[in-house]
Amino acid sequence: MLVGPLPEPVDQPLAAANLRAALCLLRALAAGGLSTLVLCPGSRSAPLAQAAALLEADGLRLLTAIDERSAAFLALGWGRASGRPAAVVTTSGTAVANLLPAAVEADWGAVPLLLLSADRPARLKGCGANQTVNQEAFLTAALRWFASGDPSGLAAMGEGQLQSLAARALAATQGFSGAAPGPVQLNLPFDEPLHSNAGQWQQLQGVPVALPTPAGTPEAEPTGVEPGLPPAPQLDPDRGGVVIAGPWRGLPQHWPGHVAALGHWLRRSGWPLLADGLSNLRGQSGLQPLAGYDLLLTAPDTVPQAPQVLRLGPLPASRRLQQWLEAQGSRQVLVSEGEPRCLDPLGLAEQWSGGLERWCSSQPQTIWQGQAEPANRALLQGWRQRDAAVQQLLDELLMQQHDQADETPLNEPALARQLSRLLPPGLPLVLANSSPVRDWESFADPAAPWRPVFGFRGASGIDGTLSIACGVAEALGQAALVTGDLALLHDSNGWLWRRQLQGRLTVLLINNGGGGIFEQLPIRHRPGSTGLPMDFDRLFAMPQAVDQGLLCAAHGVAHRRLAPGQDLAGALSWALDQSLAVLELQTDRRADAALRQRLRTMAPVLAIAP
Repeated sequence: MLVGPLPEPVDQPLAAANLRAALCLLRALAAGGLSTLVLCPGSRSAPLAQAAALLEADGLRLLTAIDERSAAFLALGWGRASGRPAAVVTTSGTAVANLLPAAVEADWGAVPLLLLSADRPARLKGCGANQTVNQEAFLTAALRWFASGDPSGLAAMGEGQLQSLAARALAATQGFSGAAPGPVQLNLPFDEPLHSNAGQWQQLQGVPVALPTPAGTPEAEPTGVEPGLPPAPQLDPDRGGVVIAGPWRGLPQHWPGHVAALGHWLRRSGWPLLADGLSNLRGQSGLQPLAGYDLLLTAPDTVPQAPQVLRLGPLPASRRLQQWLEAQGSRQVLVSEGEPRCLDPLGLAEQWSGGLERWCSSQPQTIWQGQAEPANRALLQGWRQRDAAVQQLLDELLMQQHDQADETPLNEPALARQLSRLLPPGLPLVLANSSPVRDWESFADPAAPWRPVFGFRGASGIDGTLSIACGVAEALGQAALVTGDLALLHDSNGWLWRRQLQGRLTVLLINNGGGGIFEQLPIRHRPGSTGLPMDFDRLFAMPQAVDQGLLCAAHGVAHRRLAPGQDLAGALSWALDQSLAVLELQTDRRADAALRQRLRTMAPVLAIAP
């Protein structure tokens, strides 16, 4: 048997044309603001891979991933944190199907995301050719916009066409024609031969790409223009009311104007601000948001009524708050940050999608000349007294639990409160769905330093938790993730980012031996119940026997497990000093479910204002 080097690819004009077309498309995307591309393996996508490698010299950040699902979630985290899309490149076939979970979250979470899927030309579709599937339809329901390259192959497209395609795709990720930001797919056929040889590669290094525009081929249609908004609904700041801020879904560039407009309305109206843990308003100077409403509303008759409600974005996760809103019978206005789809499952609000800054500027100018009414200030003071009582109760009970940590296991409500105080100010924080995000909502200290908090509550799944956090860290330079054990295991391929991750990531793993969120539902077989006991752990909690420390070791990730009585602040300091580390915190999910119930029972009774 002869052994030797493989021959160089022959000098095929179509292979060079494929590379030139791919390079032209990616350069147009980069010129439009694309700075990060995540490349997954494949042969059909080879022209895109080679083009991306050429653009690294021009500053394109190129990451590689063997798992398309993880790649898309990293891009999702990047898009949420930066406000700009990252691109994900896949080959054809089931590789494209793996993008669906992230596309769904990007859709419902209004996150910019660009998906570039390579494909066979039309002549090979529907005839039994290998790896040809209906990948044009896999993601359609979640997309803001879908477009295909020329059916005969991308090489048949001219420079102007490719530039128009890139411009429209980028515009659609940011939201256009009245849509919110979200995912876009470009399905890009490539005919064979696919692989350029070394000479063709070298000829294109540093050389601008110019392609002729085929005669008679129409250009991509121009970017849409946002239609006019209806008149902004009005509220009367001289009457009583309350502001409820849900998870922030706007782009980062709109954040300063949002905060300034909110402060303007609060000062004028004197209304209380009930701010979700994902609103990013807790800790904001001058706003003084209230955080104990979820506990207070266990007994809704103990809190004041609200004749008007200004709702900002999606509803907070608190079911008690939602039930209280349903019982108000008040005028409710919902202002979203560019999201025209309905965000009101209660069916009670008039929704306006122009953003809070524009909403405030659309109110009658005469209202800004007054000051908050005494009755409104009294209502605000009542809310603040109740909230202060709740926070004092949490400090007494949860810090008592913490002081006894040498005798009792760590508990999750106390961890949320402690971490909100111990994590460095300004450190971006990612909260996994299920218990961590809910505990932060109810038990984190509202007086703790401000930090950007990210939650992915569009579809509220645990998919891609670790990869999302890696994307946030990559975009912002550092991040911390608070996650449960099942959510972390669900995305264990996210550890493969370790070698490429430039941002620091600290993972705070709350290991309660399964799905702790289900302990808070009334489905476990209780002592004294009739009938055969249900196997709760097998059906719901699903504890796994994986040693998280060994899994970290397999990936070269630093790991420590904090035992009861050990210093949390010191262990956290160690973890934050690592480029990538896991601090494992073991808790008892059944005991924590009982503690949460106890706190909910006690809070409203002690918080009744005199």
